[in-house]
Amino acid sequence: MTLIFPTINNYLLTKIFVQEKQTTNPSEFLDVFSVPAKGRLVALDLGTKRIGVAVSDEFQLTTRALETIVRTSWKKLLLQIKEILADFDAVTLVLGLPLNTDGSESKMSQEARRLARNFSLSLKIPVVLQDERVTTYEARGRLWKQGIAGKELKTRVDSEAAAIILSDFIEFRNQLFRTKQSAKPETGDSE
Repeated sequence: MTLIFPTINNYLLTKIFVQEKQTTNPSEFLDVFSVPAKGRLVALDLGTKRIGVAVSDEFQLTTRALETIVRTSWKKLLLQIKEILADFDAVTLVLGLPLNTDGSESKMSQEARRLARNFSLSLKIPVVLQDERVTTYEARGRLWKQGIAGKELKTRVDSEAAAIILSDFIEFRNQLFRTKQSAKPETGDSE
């Protein structure tokens, strides 16, 4: 069950849980070590008509779906994303990378990579890509379980998917940090 939170800066917030079926994010997609360990992260689920938006808390423990953006021009999108990043004082932008189920690139993958490059040239924070396979299906399933259907489902599914993308990214990054920590040699006296 998803809990509804009050709005902040006119953005509807919902608490999101980690996706039940975890996907992996190949290392060539991002440099997770460039992402600050604290501070809000914003994620986008890029579509041709709508863009889902989600934000994490400052400690990067929970994610919340925000209001979906209607996609128009690049200039308008950039202004909207800059405003959201400023409103939440975000430290990183995470973009969903829509791969085919076998992991190969799709036409939308190329578009996501193009937008990631454009955002990285236009923003002063890290921009990273996160594998988003099955997130829309997971989001739809969560909303159906809450009894949400029809027009409301259509307006919320993209941002719910963005929240799942963000949760997946945080979990992936945390796993890499744990792996890196366990690979460090222990220091101290050997006597």
